[in-house]
Amino acid sequence: MTTIFEHSERTRELAQRLGAFMDEHVFPNEPVFASQRDQGDRWQPVPIIEELKDKAKAAGLWNLFLPDSEHGAGLNNLEYAPLCEIMGRSLIASEIFNCSAPDTGNMEVLVRYGTPEHKARWLEPLLRGEIRSCFAMTEPAVASSDATNIESRIVRDGDSYVLNGRKWWTSGAMDPRTKICIFMGKTDPDAARHLQQSMILVPMDTPGLTIKRALPVFGYDDAPHGHAEVIFDNVRVPASYLLLGEGRGFEIAQGRLGPGRIHHCMRLIGCAERALDMMIRRAKRRVAFGRTLAQMGTVRRDIADCRMEIDQARLLTLAAAHAMDTVGNKVARKEIAMIKVVAPNMALRVIDRAIQVHGGAGVSDDFGLAYMWAMSRTLRLADGPDEVHRMVVARRLIKDPKNNPPWAR
Repeated sequence: MTTIFEHSERTRELAQRLGAFMDEHVFPNEPVFASQRDQGDRWQPVPIIEELKDKAKAAGLWNLFLPDSEHGAGLNNLEYAPLCEIMGRSLIASEIFNCSAPDTGNMEVLVRYGTPEHKARWLEPLLRGEIRSCFAMTEPAVASSDATNIESRIVRDGDSYVLNGRKWWTSGAMDPRTKICIFMGKTDPDAARHLQQSMILVPMDTPGLTIKRALPVFGYDDAPHGHAEVIFDNVRVPASYLLLGEGRGFEIAQGRLGPGRIHHCMRLIGCAERALDMMIRRAKRRVAFGRTLAQMGTVRRDIADCRMEIDQARLLTLAAAHAMDTVGNKVARKEIAMIKVVAPNMALRVIDRAIQVHGGAGVSDDFGLAYMWAMSRTLRLADGPDEVHRMVVARRLIKDPKNNPPWAR
């Protein structure tokens, strides 16, 4: 599809190679992944994923998300968007190319704020895909959509920090490959509101760190990656593991979440495209009341609405990516907030229509649509709920009713 945003020759070439890899290796192996995962211990690495990682590395399709050319492909957000969308067509794809959350955000944090020691011990293995990571911010006792509500504590004690808190929805904590956690807590509750929080690195084998339970999403456990409730009980780590400095946690969080939010949106567009493809195939083949579903006016209307809504969301995502590249994440905050609301809601509508066309089969696990819907629904909450992002948009417009897109100022 041609858009007003022209992609570079390098992006087009990578998109072609990535698409071919998906067709040859990823889509055909989705059933293999499910079969291998469900045999024996679901919380162990799945062999086909590790095998495909090696193929992706050999094909030069690795760490595409990192704008730093020293570690990644050197692509900006606009250049990465079509690649992330292609990966979003399969729920197993992003890990195969080492482009999955929360590792992407954690690697970006380590690239920007990590010391040489941090990078050698954790960034390099993450870049090679040898280990995984998790990010512990959300807490069950407070509204974590406002990070200033975080109650977990990070207290200095000599040459160490002692951590206490209860976290949940810590994605990746269940994975045995996860070796490092980025923990957010308060170092100074009496400081200014946005200077109370800090982030610190915590090796997963540190005494006092306990995975209390796995947290399924709509009944799906997302094994072997998973999500968990994690208890930090007097967890002691060296003071050198603190990132950037005391009181800089909120600053790091904002820098980390900007790219993470738009990456979710890029993947959701790919997910919606997959659902639309499935919907059209089903409508053309399924016969009811003497004609195919594709001949029925209501189904045609739904197909048309899906196409229009996906394209609208894609253009808004590309516009937000362009703004991030040209004026920075802080200035583009409104655009990021807008797409973070639009993309998940669009994907849910598209997937829901595809489920309806599939009938009873759509809510089974035979076609994957139910799982796609469940994962998309979580993204109306993850990295900030719709309500918070709408508040950001409204606040900026109320402050400046003529607030134009960054490229039009």
